[in-house]
Amino acid sequence: MRVGVDIGGSHVGVGLVNSNGEIVKIHEKYINDKTEDTMEEFILEGIISVLIDWKENENIEIHEIGIGAPGVIRNNEIVSSVNLGIENFKIGEEIQKRFPDMKVKVMNDAKCAALAEKKWGSLKDYDDCIFMCLGTGIGGAAFFDGKLIEPKRCAGFEVGHMVIVKDGKECKCGGRGCYERYASMRHFKRDIREKLNLEESVDGGELRDIIRANINSEEVQKSIDEFVKYIAVGLTNLVNILEPQVVCLGGGFVKYEDILFDKLKETFKNSKDLFYKEDCPELVMASFGNDAGMIGSTLIFE
Repeated sequence: MRVGVDIGGSHVGVGLVNSNGEIVKIHEKYINDKTEDTMEEFILEGIISVLIDWKENENIEIHEIGIGAPGVIRNNEIVSSVNLGIENFKIGEEIQKRFPDMKVKVMNDAKCAALAEKKWGSLKDYDDCIFMCLGTGIGGAAFFDGKLIEPKRCAGFEVGHMVIVKDGKECKCGGRGCYERYASMRHFKRDIREKLNLEESVDGGELRDIIRANINSEEVQKSIDEFVKYIAVGLTNLVNILEPQVVCLGGGFVKYEDILFDKLKETFKNSKDLFYKEDCPELVMASFGNDAGMIGSTLIFE
């Protein structure tokens, strides 16, 4: 069996994934529950404790551990993850120390999710395509002629940090006007909370219910319109450069599909900034939802 690990902006998920890409067992630990441990310690404990339990108490044979993590990944190390506040975290090495008989590989989480969608999900029938992970930050991946684009110098495709507003809002990466400062789910939820005077403690499920209950209010519509406008700006830039057949949207965005997706499709299709308007690529939702990263992390070994 392979284990897939999804390290996100809000949780650490560990899943047992079969050869068909199905999660047969899962354990999740949320960052809201983090104690005084460092983020690195929290992540390691969240992975190692589950693997020990599965091996020793449930006699599950595990041969490979694939880890998807946000940020710049190189040689099984999280070189930099601005949204987690991590630098030079040798996570692959630390896991390997505890489980020397297992193969361990680490890859950018959005690229892991893209692999799952490409093999089994919404991208399986396309050769030229883009995957966008809209969550705490924004990540992505692109395929050309069926192959994942992987630059030699660095991990690449940091779409969340392309500049869409000159001298705009300061980003955790040190830049200004980055895409994810305007079009991440974190930004959208913060904006909604501010407009509706909601406490930070209102969780995602409650927030979605509140949005639906107030969907016709001027404040909510204004927030939605502005948010999808910024998403569309980034998508337009990417489409003009790469000319994909389709763009797949995943991450936390999938939980807001009924609230945001139709408006986004309309805004994107009608964008005056699209260079080639005659054959606009389709926007589709990730088949595996927010589980794509966990499933895809087991495909690193292929």
